[in-house]
Amino acid sequence: MSTTTQAAPVARRTPDQAVRPPGFLADTWNVMTRELRPVWREPASVLFAMVQPLVFLALFAPLLPDVNGSALQWFVPGIVAMTALMGASFTGANLSAEIISGSHERLLVSPLSRSSLLVGRALKEVVPMWLQTVIILVVVTPFSFDLHLGGVLVGVLILALFSVGVGALSFALALVAKDQEWLFWTVQQTLIFPVLLLGGVLLPIEGAPRWLQVLADLNPLAYIVRAERALFAGQYPADTVLAGFAAAGITTVLGLVVGLRAMKRSS
Repeated sequence: MSTTTQAAPVARRTPDQAVRPPGFLADTWNVMTRELRPVWREPASVLFAMVQPLVFLALFAPLLPDVNGSALQWFVPGIVAMTALMGASFTGANLSAEIISGSHERLLVSPLSRSSLLVGRALKEVVPMWLQTVIILVVVTPFSFDLHLGGVLVGVLILALFSVGVGALSFALALVAKDQEWLFWTVQQTLIFPVLLLGGVLLPIEGAPRWLQVLADLNPLAYIVRAERALFAGQYPADTVLAGFAAAGITTVLGLVVGLRAMKRSS
């Protein structure tokens, strides 16, 4: 007597049950970790980026008078904000290299959403900024600088928000410049130093001519630097801190809107 064995039916996926690409958050995380791999592999790159801030601290801070406390207490928050701005504004440089090599085109046809490509790259700059802030504080704390950890933590949150916006704007600039790296660097270098100076990073704006003060009032970095100086001093004036968060938030919204529009038009 023979027995027949029936094979179990094989479940087949319908098109609706096909493997779906991850969502926006997972895509953003994957892009950010991909962009951070060179940092983890070559941590010396973070130290190399510290050369300019440390030179400013060593050569510029001693020239400042001690007004209402240590000059470092006034100068360090501005240098930390400068580090955030400079690092985030370089986001588009890596994209320019990928556009020239053709790897960016391959990413555009991948399952990753274009918005996650933008946000993930912008978020990548937050981690080096935090690491550089720690290095700066380790260097200056043994000198005439009072460390207020609570204020520092709130301050780096503002800078993280600001970095995302600036990174997105840098990303959009690289997309507009396409394979013309000279155009990216020309615009980036032309804008970065007026923004720094009008932000009151190196010198106070209060004694400047009226027309410079008007331009500074239009600069979101000026509000962020004021908030950073108050927070790093252990003070929490509501109007100043809220203005810093608002300036960082406006920069982020503007950067994401401009960057996403540039991403949708890229090919």
